Amino acid sequence: MSKGIDRLNKIYECIENIEFIMSESDLKITRSIEDKLVKPAIRMNIIRIAEQFTKLKDDNEFKILEAFTSEDLKGISAVRNYIAHDYDSTDDNIIEDVVRYNLPIFKKSIEEFLKIR
Repeated sequence: MSKGIDRLNKIYECIENIEFIMSESDLKITRSIEDKLVKPAIRMNIIRIAEQFTKLKDDNEFKILEAFTSEDLKGISAVRNYIAHDYDSTDDNIIEDVVRYNLPIFKKSIEEFLKIR
């Protein structure tokens, strides 16, 4: 398996981790994002996702990156920086939007790229 595919699988795994965390907490997305135990786990997985996208870029895996819009890639990077550099003040609404809207798009794009069903 190529390094790029391995990174894509790690992103997919992080998305599934977030889905698992929320299903195990038995909370709605908004409540999960606000939960003191669940919130750090969700945020760390978002950071891990952004880091893998950065590594794909650094590895010149442009064929893989073409499966995602530049706006989505810039957005996940911005959210990563926001979480990492202003952790205590991070707006939960932004994290909720990422979980609710962006991660399903990333997951679908990865599934289509890898033909996971």
